[in-house]
Amino acid sequence: MPLDPPVAAVLEMLANSGTPMSMVDGTPQQARDAFRSMTFDIRDPQTLPQVRSIEDGTVPGPAGDIPIRIYRPEADGPVPTVVFFHGGGFVIGDIDTHDDHTRLICRDVEAVVVSVDYRLAPEHPFPAGFEDCLAATQWVAEHIAELGGDIDRIAIAGDSAGGNLAAAVALVTAKEGGPKLAAQLLIYPGVDFREDDDLHPSRVENGEGLFLTAEDMRWFRSHYLHDEAHVDDPRASVLLAPDLTGLPPAIVGTGEYDPLRDEGEAYAKALEDAGVKVVLRRYDGLIHGFFGMGTWSPASAAAAKDLCEELRALLS
Repeated sequence: MPLDPPVAAVLEMLANSGTPMSMVDGTPQQARDAFRSMTFDIRDPQTLPQVRSIEDGTVPGPAGDIPIRIYRPEADGPVPTVVFFHGGGFVIGDIDTHDDHTRLICRDVEAVVVSVDYRLAPEHPFPAGFEDCLAATQWVAEHIAELGGDIDRIAIAGDSAGGNLAAAVALVTAKEGGPKLAAQLLIYPGVDFREDDDLHPSRVENGEGLFLTAEDMRWFRSHYLHDEAHVDDPRASVLLAPDLTGLPPAIVGTGEYDPLRDEGEAYAKALEDAGVKVVLRRYDGLIHGFFGMGTWSPASAAAAKDLCEELRALLS
């Protein structure tokens, strides 16, 4: 399918503006500032999904307090709770840059959403971010009543690097004593740190000029994994986990023009082969990051709505 026209127009505008499409020439902090400037800083508050309330707080983590943001929906009674991990290659992104993602999930799933501001690389390489996400998920389960949630309907979700972290948390909680999760929403997740592009051809097919580049991915990887031995650790390369049985039902969303498409779909198949209930959705014409592009791409908005509806159905 052709590239979604509104997405193609924005990519062309960026290419012609002289704005660097890659972040590898700068420092991690410069990349964070640039990402924030193209997300949170230019967002029109009038376009944001409306929720009942938003509250900032912290939860205890393995290296100190972890900032969180709690979103509550316009719904009464015990509701599902979704623990959300933002994307950004484990190096950039925060709870502000993904405020639109979490608002959308809160509103459309009618769930409490707890967004986790986990530690970032390279200051805090693997497994620091994963450990924060696991600790936050455990805290949510322990405090589910005060959050207004339902202990039997806790889900995790994340996009890109956050999808990786969500998949890793789902794996570890299923294999190492909980908490029991009802669902996992993995939005264009990266799940394989091996550098053999023959394993996942979309890394080459979609590796240039489509927002997330192959060069960006190598840059993120170099900052997150400071030890090559970690490549085979299932908490990083979740696709390499030897046993995926018993994991919570999964919704996996991929984009046709995303370099991470093939590994996300390979993980969905691996889960299905292990007997896990899986809903796989590939959104033709869309690129990496489509979940946050709905204000100017109707096809992206429809894809995000579809994924939220699938999660809502699993948690109903």
